[in-house]
Amino acid sequence: MGFVSECFPPDGEHPVMKTSRKKTIFFMRNNVAEAKLMEKSFRIGYPTFVLVCQKIVNLPKVFTIFLSMNGLASSPSNPWLIIVNPNAGVKKGARDWPAIDRKLKAEGFIYDSVLTEHCDHAKHLSAEFIKKGYRKIIVVGGDGTMNEVVNGIYMQKTVSPSEVSVGMIPVGTGNDWCRTFGIPFDYPKAIQILKKEKTFLQDVGKISYFKKETQLIRYFINIAGMGYDALVAKKTNLMKEKGKGGPLTYLFFVFAGLFQYKFIEAVIDVDGQQVFKGEIFSMNVGICKYNGGGMMQVPFAIPDDGLLDATLIIKTSKFAVLRYARKLYDGTHVNLSIVRTYRGKTIRIRSTERIYLEADGESLGHSPFVYEIIPQGLKVIVGNG
Repeated sequence: MGFVSECFPPDGEHPVMKTSRKKTIFFMRNNVAEAKLMEKSFRIGYPTFVLVCQKIVNLPKVFTIFLSMNGLASSPSNPWLIIVNPNAGVKKGARDWPAIDRKLKAEGFIYDSVLTEHCDHAKHLSAEFIKKGYRKIIVVGGDGTMNEVVNGIYMQKTVSPSEVSVGMIPVGTGNDWCRTFGIPFDYPKAIQILKKEKTFLQDVGKISYFKKETQLIRYFINIAGMGYDALVAKKTNLMKEKGKGGPLTYLFFVFAGLFQYKFIEAVIDVDGQQVFKGEIFSMNVGICKYNGGGMMQVPFAIPDDGLLDATLIIKTSKFAVLRYARKLYDGTHVNLSIVRTYRGKTIRIRSTERIYLEADGESLGHSPFVYEIIPQGLKVIVGNG
């Protein structure tokens, strides 16, 4: 939203405020001091500006219609916030954002947009703008950007997290969260999904983990992976940081990483009961089904059942991993003798050595872990999936 760039006329009759986007707003007023207050509020943020206008002036319906015609507001008191990750999809976010921006404007979306500049920036941006009054967020990025935004929603204390709606235009390398909810990778189609604003209350996972000696908390809405899955995610992320990689990078490291990975002894408890003790290869705890660019790692996951679903692959030969990797794509790997599945509200994992962790594709810390579920803790905009 542009700032006011024209002073108010001294007679105080029918001012025209011009924004930096060359839009105009006409409204009635009778007091220069009040108009100056509007200008000040306009600089603070669009939602605040609208509230001040409504308080000072009895705005007629034609005011809202005029805003809509000028691309400023179809719902003046509730604009979108769009958080854009220019590095998503190996800088696909930067390349495609101008075209996405044009398509959103053509569809009448009213929004303010911000670009992330560093890791975890989306988390702080979402928390900051919710405090300013925004309640609808669109993520233009991948699963990692979405994860940061969700953590920002849970970090802020202004409103309940379920009062914020979150949608996505996927530009990442995996875009796995979108697969569960029928959100297309085609931009115009994804924008149509957002326009309908069909919402769904999905569960949110909460992980307690360690980074060296410090205990930390992270929220996730798709899948958290440990062991070999976390190793593959870390290698994939390092490639993306160098501006390399693509949708097949994860699959490449599924095979390439086998030669340096070793099995780790672990104890797993589900809802207070020990369900496994032994050496593990990899484990995923999911709210949704997919990760790794379309692998159905947690096929039994239901995003609003109030339960965590876990898929464990126990110690096995490297030849077996190579042989059965294709089964990860249709979820049939759960039928193998080397795979266990669990379901519960709390999952605890202890290990003799450190087991590393990723959540929604973001590399985090290490064991011990405690997983908890927040039933229907996030309002998301979904398709027909």
